[in-house]
Amino acid sequence: MMRAEEMLAIIIVSFNARADLDECLASLHAHPPTLTPFEIVVVDNASSDGSAQMVRDRWPSVRLIALPANAGFAAANNAGIRATSGDLILLLNSDTVVPEQAIDGLVAALRADPRAGIAGPRLIDAQGVPELSFGRMIGPFSELRQKWLGRLYLRRTPIIATRVERSLRRRAYHDWVSGACLLVWRAEANAAGLLDERYFMYLEDVDFCAAVRAQGKQVLFVPDVAIVHLRGRSRAAAPEATTRAYRRSQIAFYAKHHPAWAPWLRAYLRLRGVTYNT
Repeated sequence: MMRAEEMLAIIIVSFNARADLDECLASLHAHPPTLTPFEIVVVDNASSDGSAQMVRDRWPSVRLIALPANAGFAAANNAGIRATSGDLILLLNSDTVVPEQAIDGLVAALRADPRAGIAGPRLIDAQGVPELSFGRMIGPFSELRQKWLGRLYLRRTPIIATRVERSLRRRAYHDWVSGACLLVWRAEANAAGLLDERYFMYLEDVDFCAAVRAQGKQVLFVPDVAIVHLRGRSRAAAPEATTRAYRRSQIAFYAKHHPAWAPWLRAYLRLRGVTYNT
């Protein structure tokens, strides 16, 4: 039964993704949550493509926070969290499309599981192919395993594809779920200290899930709820910048969670000639 004070805050961070953002907001307008009152907040990271004005013109019911500079994904999400008061928080990428009843299904799953502090849906691409959007806590070996599984799955390697597809059909607790669509209780988000703003882009979701788990809550993958994720748009538009952002986040993550491995990671990147400084 819903508590009287429950409300859902849907927070969408966007940067130069006007068309995707418009499609995302249109899907929310067509398929709004019905199980709880909600508000939608767009945090625009100083886009130069007219995204903020598009929200003002086309979606006047959406609350817009227009940041003066690109603060990064974690900091922008935190700005949205701090500006809202809903007991439930949905972090939603601008490159997602929300089908009918999807948010209701995710809300119902989180409410029904007292052990869970976070719930994430199955993410699918435009053709309906699921992505591997959860995994073990990132470390030197688990990161290699995750990348290996993901690549072999995309290549449809028979044994691996069967194994991954089986896991994508099973409701289970995992160490993390993707921040492209992540539902969390505000109490758990606050206890975790919100998202770590050292991560400009990438790995902030893994770190955030780890912080929620450290408070004694579980991270739930909900396969019967699907959200369309048109992933890869940022990387395709600016591959070098996104690669540098990933490496900076990777180093920050290892320095925080695996400090003994951080110097080895830096040395490995130097040997490969990988630059990650702006």
